[in-house]
Amino acid sequence: MAAVAIQVPAGGTYLDTFKKSFTDVPVDAAKDNAISTEEFLEAAESLVTIFDALGSVAFKPVKSDMLGNVQKIRDRFLAAPADSQTVQDLVRNELKSKSHKATEGLVWLVRGLEFTCKGLAANVANPSEELADSFRAAYGVTLKPHHSFMIKPIFSAAMSATPYRKDFYAKLGPEDLVNAQLKEYLAALEKIVEILKEFLARKEAKW
Repeated sequence: MAAVAIQVPAGGTYLDTFKKSFTDVPVDAAKDNAISTEEFLEAAESLVTIFDALGSVAFKPVKSDMLGNVQKIRDRFLAAPADSQTVQDLVRNELKSKSHKATEGLVWLVRGLEFTCKGLAANVANPSEELADSFRAAYGVTLKPHHSFMIKPIFSAAMSATPYRKDFYAKLGPEDLVNAQLKEYLAALEKIVEILKEFLARKEAKW
């Protein structure tokens, strides 16, 4: 994954380049926190571009893994759109069809989203902490417990390859604006991750 030139809009931040933000993903509290599938997938794809800002080939497997899981969910969404308008309905209806490819993809995507969210949130909250430390701690409580001995070294290499925080944030835009946007964005992402973790822990989401 070659370093990608980030075109930050004048007076804005890298987050303004996202096709869809998690702050804009519809969540219907009246329908058991139903999450709109199409916007969720677009927001997940947008978030993954943050790994381009980290600028290391070591993050290629992290990015590829998350995008692969997005694709599994999108394939199901496109195959049965009427039954998949919300993420939760997509899972319920796929499992009724005796398949679980997209559901399993969602389990792994949520873990990847939580890893990214926890790493960035910890880093924003601790101005003296380097990205490598924030992401390493996040990895330990999200993805690592589920990874095999073959996969763990690949992800550990990515943690060690993160840039210095000052260089990373400089790519994203003006510091004060970046911090404010990131806090709002990560709060929205955390809410969606928690909703989906709770849903995926239910019996109806098991295969």
